[in-house]
Amino acid sequence: MMNDTAIREHLARYRAGIAGAGGLGSNCAMALARSGVGTLLISDFDLVELSNLNRQYYFMNQVGMLKVSALKENIALVSDKIKVIAHPIRLDRNNIPEIFAGCDVIVEALDSDEMKQMLIETVQTCLPGIPVVVGSGLSGWGKSNEIRYRKVDDTLYVCGDEYSTPGEDMSPMAPRVLMVAGMQANTVIDILMNKP
Repeated sequence: MMNDTAIREHLARYRAGIAGAGGLGSNCAMALARSGVGTLLISDFDLVELSNLNRQYYFMNQVGMLKVSALKENIALVSDKIKVIAHPIRLDRNNIPEIFAGCDVIVEALDSDEMKQMLIETVQTCLPGIPVVVGSGLSGWGKSNEIRYRKVDDTLYVCGDEYSTPGEDMSPMAPRVLMVAGMQANTVIDILMNKP
């Protein structure tokens, strides 16, 4: 069994990409930073809004900031050893291969099903072999035992209940968002800890 120092030294060697810095992405990034993953590459074009503060890792004084800049600021408050590469850009099929090249694992934390599918397909086609950890199904509250982890294959992992989607009658709430983000971070760490 490795001790905390050995684990952090191992994780410091790797780069995790995070596509999206909303509820899943911001909370997953903070968990990975606190765990000692050496480099976090975060991509999101959005600004922090007041409505984000109920489930995303931002603060009142950051409303109006680019999410990637605010998240980089927050990670620096946790550790000065974590390198954060921030890309304030909307992801598409053309820029994903360049942005995420060199990542050891990628966290999918995007809002729409179309964007999720596009990211997965682009990574599997243009960056073969890089694992993608997807968040799927986290809206509402309760039903904790329905949130699960599923390994599709060596390059695709799914975290969430895989059915609950945001709508007018069911919005994402902090507890389930944090559970799925934590599960994604845990999956990333498991993948990286199993690398030589």
